[in-house]
Amino acid sequence: MDLKIFDRMESEVRGYIRSFPVIFSKARGSVLIDESGKEYIDFFSGAGTLNYGHNNPVLRERLIEYLHSDGVVHGLDMATSAKKYFLQTMDQIVLRPRDLRYVLQFTGPTGTNAVEAALKLARQVKGRQNVISFTHGFHGVSGGSLATTANRKFRQAAGVALSNTSFMPFDGYFGPDVNTMAYLERMLNDSSSGLDHPAAVIVETVQGEGGVNVASQRWLRELERLCREHDMLLIIDDIQVGCGRTGSFFSFESAGISPDIVTLSKSLSGFGLPMSLVLIKPELDIWEPGAHSGTFRGNNLAFITAGQALETYWSDEQFSLDIAAKELQVRDWLENLAHSYADVGLSVRGRGLIQGLVTPEAEGLAGRIAQRAFEQGVVIETSGASDEVLKVLPALTIPEDELSRGLEIIERCTAEVLAERGRRAKVLKMAGGAS
Repeated sequence: MDLKIFDRMESEVRGYIRSFPVIFSKARGSVLIDESGKEYIDFFSGAGTLNYGHNNPVLRERLIEYLHSDGVVHGLDMATSAKKYFLQTMDQIVLRPRDLRYVLQFTGPTGTNAVEAALKLARQVKGRQNVISFTHGFHGVSGGSLATTANRKFRQAAGVALSNTSFMPFDGYFGPDVNTMAYLERMLNDSSSGLDHPAAVIVETVQGEGGVNVASQRWLRELERLCREHDMLLIIDDIQVGCGRTGSFFSFESAGISPDIVTLSKSLSGFGLPMSLVLIKPELDIWEPGAHSGTFRGNNLAFITAGQALETYWSDEQFSLDIAAKELQVRDWLENLAHSYADVGLSVRGRGLIQGLVTPEAEGLAGRIAQRAFEQGVVIETSGASDEVLKVLPALTIPEDELSRGLEIIERCTAEVLAERGRRAKVLKMAGGAS
């Protein structure tokens, strides 16, 4: 395909086009179609933005209806019918049934905007600057959020010092036998640890970009306990793994914790429309009017599709049950795959419909499997510090037959890549013996 216009006019910063070097022209459900008509099963979902698939027909029709009615498209933070609809739906379907009391702050359109607002508010509330983040965490690439992001590649691009953040080891960072919460507790209790008293802790319950690292329920409950004992706010970054990705609407529900602040974005609109949200416990809402602003903090089109998504999928428990069934399907498939190549050192981790096939870090296997899968019709990305994890991230609505077909391609591509690996190793061994 002719990508010359992109090479000539677009910045070198572009990334995903390099992994998927075709021109996509159409998309429906869990299928992407390029300009030549080739179809790809989507195990990427816009990096978690398309939980309900591409061009979801229910959401699309509601959006078209709103546009035909001359509904307000841009409204800053003014009151509109679209915002009223979303607020009422969010309250009735998500917050009240879970006995959650939050006020909603609409920020700029991206996830990093929500994180910036959350950090800024936490520091105002507590009157302290330091924030705790965790190894392998990803929270965005703008100033404050980048300071809480661990990945060296993103941090080195900042061009300025990144400060007021202390990194602590995530659950499992030193292996399964080391309790990293005990380490954090010791640091907090020791006045000579060098840890400045934090205003807040920010954490993902599942680190998507960091390698599909899963925090245990016990670890999250211990983290909440430490936040309460040491007067720190608990911020849950649910931007990638919220909105149903782990099975429940919020990823922290199964842990039984009550975050002070929650950030949402990505699949919140349900339709790929930019929308971000900060949920704040009412007593922490100390913002002065206009103290945190932004031109695009009221995407009325996103309000319409977000409200419709809540009505369509979250009015009862059936959708969560469907996600759980697909989680088992994916997990069993990947576990069997890892078991089939036990000598390679493959493993599986994840929750809900974010699952990772973990490969040996130094070999680049995950990237080669992803590339081969793309050639055979599956769009999938890698994650982790060394891109060592093949991240399975399909739409929550993906039909079971398409899910199976995609997994079959992943299995076939894994077999091909590992066979090539074996042949290379044999050649190198023979060459070494000959010398």
